[in-house]
Amino acid sequence: MNAEAMNDELILACDRGDLAAVEQLLKRGADVHHKDSQGRTALMAATQKNQVSLAKKLIEAGSDVNARDITMLTPYLCAGANGFHEILRLTIQAGADITSVNRFGGTTLLPSSEKGYLRTVQICLEAGVAVNYMNNLGWSALLEAVILGNGGRLYSDIIQLLVGAGADVHLKDRDGKSSLQHAAEMKQHKVIKILNKQSVIIPESIQRAKELAKAEKYEEAITIIDNALGQEGNPNDLYYYKGYCSGELGRYDEALAAYNQALSLDPGDLDFYFYTANAYRMMKHPEEAIAEYDKAIERKPEETFYRYHKSNYLRELGRHEEAVIVMDQLLAQQPWRYDFSFHKANSLRSLGKHQEAADTIDNAITHDRTNALYHYHKGQSLNLLGNYAAAIEAMDQAIQCGPAHADYYCEKASSLLALNQPDQAMRLIEQAQAIHPDHGRAKSLKETIIAAMP
Repeated sequence: MNAEAMNDELILACDRGDLAAVEQLLKRGADVHHKDSQGRTALMAATQKNQVSLAKKLIEAGSDVNARDITMLTPYLCAGANGFHEILRLTIQAGADITSVNRFGGTTLLPSSEKGYLRTVQICLEAGVAVNYMNNLGWSALLEAVILGNGGRLYSDIIQLLVGAGADVHLKDRDGKSSLQHAAEMKQHKVIKILNKQSVIIPESIQRAKELAKAEKYEEAITIIDNALGQEGNPNDLYYYKGYCSGELGRYDEALAAYNQALSLDPGDLDFYFYTANAYRMMKHPEEAIAEYDKAIERKPEETFYRYHKSNYLRELGRHEEAVIVMDQLLAQQPWRYDFSFHKANSLRSLGKHQEAADTIDNAITHDRTNALYHYHKGQSLNLLGNYAAAIEAMDQAIQCGPAHADYYCEKASSLLALNQPDQAMRLIEQAQAIHPDHGRAKSLKETIIAAMP
């Protein structure tokens, strides 16, 4: 096996979760920095499958936790976005850039707050990830937890963590609304109290269990909960924390048993279907997880929360055709939601449906005309279609709305280069490098332009 084949095999072994093969390949000198056609290193492949032992071995071998793939994700960002807190912690210990952002301008704190990954949120905050940072959609972690949460037990705990870390409850989104205003509109009564820093009365056993869970003393927390069951408080609150702590210990069958016990007591407590879906997700049982989302959707079809998180999971699985169907259902309910259009457009692009992606992002632009991200996304789709003149128009809009983003100048430069206008393309690259001197794409395009010049 030559060096190139050995390097490729290292990534494939990580995809398979084959620790023995990875150890042998590393001993034979496989390059941990080698990337596949998707720009993934072996560490990224291990991270995507939440292979903790593999990730640890690769980091010890010198893998770069900040290496980006073609979607601009790093192992650190990927771990945070998927709630893989063990790998996240390893990447932070290995020097992850906690200021780094994904292609949507989000730190690890934003997707973890959005998706309900409580322990990941805690790790991000402890590492010093900026709590009030806003992504390119104009949302902070707190705004995401309120808007894309449901005000239930899990999201209330996430919001409490964020507020305790200094999250600004009055920070406004691009619609001019704060987390407090969104919570009021969504009738998230417990969240409103947390945002206003009013006392929320909870039983002593739950308070103690929460403190122990925060300190990662899950066995002790479960003991306290078991002792309290049948004696105090809402039993479903106790079953929630028992399920949560069991899940953090990796005992997902016990977590499911606790959540299902709560549902047997109150089938209308739909919060628990989100928890059961998450447990099945961590068990890598996708069909069962999707079925749990569907149970909640069937019981409350007008609620967007479960559909949205089902679509998130479908995208995570790469099942973009199904995700598009769910996003269409969400847009039928709330056509003004630019974030729904944006997610749908991303799935369409993944499916190679670039014209449909461009048409879909137009709906986001209609409802937020000055957001450079949407014009940029449209320009990328038009570039992929070979419609370079229209792509340039879209990128001009992006640059007008967001002149400080090097990516926008690079995207326009690529269109000009395709139209055989290297001089104009070079001027744009120089502007991009003035904004971001070490911009990878700007450097690559500059080399291409120089090679194309007579």
